[in-house]
Amino acid sequence: MDKGQDLRVAVIGAGPRGVSVLDRLLSRYLDLPAEDRPALEVCMVDPFNPGPGHVWRTAQSRQFLMNTPCLFPTVVPAGETAEELLPSPAGLSLGQWIRLMARDPAPSLNAGDREEIARLGAADFPSRALYGRYLEWTYARLVEAARQAGAAVVHYRAEALALHRGGTGFSIELAGEEPLAADAVVLAMGHLPAALTPEQNRLSDAASRLGLRYLPPAVPSDADFSVLPAGEPVLVRGLGLNFFDIMAHVTLGRGGAFVPTGKPAGRSLRYEPSGREPVLVAASRRGTPYRAKAKLDSYVPRSVKLRWFTEETAGRFAAEGIQPGFDHDLWPLLHRDAVWAYYSTLARTNPACLTVPAADFLADLEAALSVEGPDWDAAKEAVLARCVPAAHRTSLEALAQPLGRRPFAGPEDLDAEILRYLEDDAAGSAKGEDDPLKMAIGALNAGRSVLKAVVADGGLAEESWLTELRGWFEPLVEGLASGPPPERIEQLAALVRAGLVHFVGPDPRFDVDEARAVFTASSPWVSGEYAATTLVEAMMPPNRVNATLSPLLADLLHRGEARAKVMMAPNGTPVLTPGLDVSLPPYRPLDVKGQPQEDLYVLGLQLSSVQWGTAIAAEAGAPASAGSRTLRDADDIAAAVLSRGNSIPRESGTARTGTAAVRAGA
Repeated sequence: MDKGQDLRVAVIGAGPRGVSVLDRLLSRYLDLPAEDRPALEVCMVDPFNPGPGHVWRTAQSRQFLMNTPCLFPTVVPAGETAEELLPSPAGLSLGQWIRLMARDPAPSLNAGDREEIARLGAADFPSRALYGRYLEWTYARLVEAARQAGAAVVHYRAEALALHRGGTGFSIELAGEEPLAADAVVLAMGHLPAALTPEQNRLSDAASRLGLRYLPPAVPSDADFSVLPAGEPVLVRGLGLNFFDIMAHVTLGRGGAFVPTGKPAGRSLRYEPSGREPVLVAASRRGTPYRAKAKLDSYVPRSVKLRWFTEETAGRFAAEGIQPGFDHDLWPLLHRDAVWAYYSTLARTNPACLTVPAADFLADLEAALSVEGPDWDAAKEAVLARCVPAAHRTSLEALAQPLGRRPFAGPEDLDAEILRYLEDDAAGSAKGEDDPLKMAIGALNAGRSVLKAVVADGGLAEESWLTELRGWFEPLVEGLASGPPPERIEQLAALVRAGLVHFVGPDPRFDVDEARAVFTASSPWVSGEYAATTLVEAMMPPNRVNATLSPLLADLLHRGEARAKVMMAPNGTPVLTPGLDVSLPPYRPLDVKGQPQEDLYVLGLQLSSVQWGTAIAAEAGAPASAGSRTLRDADDIAAAVLSRGNSIPRESGTARTGTAAVRAGA
């Protein structure tokens, strides 16, 4: 592109992924010879503050925690990732930023930020508000870098309503603003509001008719949990991360306190109530919460080294022109690594439980796991039967049903069983690298990065993607590896002992008793039912483009300029998937005719039909093809945008500033 040309790029969504796009645009812009740089303007379109965006707002409750430790997330290349991509003008991961702020606090930090930073270590779990502060700081650094380079960054505090192609670029309709012209547009919209399901609509309608309270799926910081009535039962559907946000908000947030008992992990806390807590009655398909993260000083346990499911072995299928299936080709490799992580940890920490010397057991197990083809599983089972008593064995598949698909005599029996589960889980987290189960989960977590790289962009057969990877493995690994900080499980156990949390049981059913004007919750595995006048959906709005309430995305779909991706099930039935249908990187949405939309790009959650694990942040120091794939995708988009040949005149007559706009540069 000639220096005399202008380039205006609109990034719709100024949260973490929008910041990554801005970072990569500026890094590539600064890498150009000065004489080849266009007059660059980047328009960040978001009704929320750029950097934190919607989800990571800095004013939200500090009780809402991230489920990744400080050392994990980044929005710019950091550590080893910085060796693969051009250097960032901002350049710090969250962990690096926290260390810097501890030494030299920025003026933008408030007292709460400084207090939190002072007590955070690399392996601790920060609040979402503090992560938002990191994003805000990073954005400000990028704005300043743009200004010094002679480029401009403008924030339009408005929602994008529609996108129309005209001439050589686009016109973007903004709520309450004049239309914005742009040469190229990047959709980095993140979590979007979505329509309720038919069942949720039924429950919401019943609440309106009967005077009940129904809180639909929402970003936790958007929900008003103050309406949950003190001293009364509240039904909560979901035992993932949103549940723990609610739990913290109605206990710690209402003046309750968790007090150390001096007892071992699992029973290390007791709860002192304020008297203003509701009684939470929680349910999920599994019946139990997600397992807690282990206490580690690294994201992947240092003792876990993938030996069978490596990038080389998992990538050999594509190298040989084979499109693998998950169950047949990939899971057996990752399964081996998880088995090895479990039993090698067991042999190291509890060799007395084995019937043979630990070294002999491990040699035999390694030989069994190295057997080619399907016979490895039988060889492994033979070694375990000979060397490991049944009480010390595990089944990874059985972890998907932690309550064993067995009936319970009643609610008290179920609560007691889940309390044992919680106490065992908290104790395992406290052992860190010395807990066999947590190390098996650590191997699954390490495998997720490899899996992301292997299955992206059509690297997995469609029927396998639908019924295997997304069908059974994703729920399994989310429940095991995407759980809360360990302290949340300790706190939940204390609340169960205090009688402030009960559980419905697996496969719950939620209904409405019209005669009594109450919601009900029951499980086929537990006798009886719970009733309450309040029901909370403890989950985010689903990331399904066909259910979106985003005016912009809905308009693109309605006009056929984008479409949801359709895959074929094993029986030949077409299945509408949650994400957009896009080209190969840099990702451009495909229209109804299957043609890529030039100069329009997609990054993030709406890529869930061509990538796996899109909700996971970029991992600091991870390979750009795997754990930091988001950064590579942003870099690919930046390269494509800066190499385009079209431009618009600088004085086009369209709006260049927005309400409360933040501008840097000429």
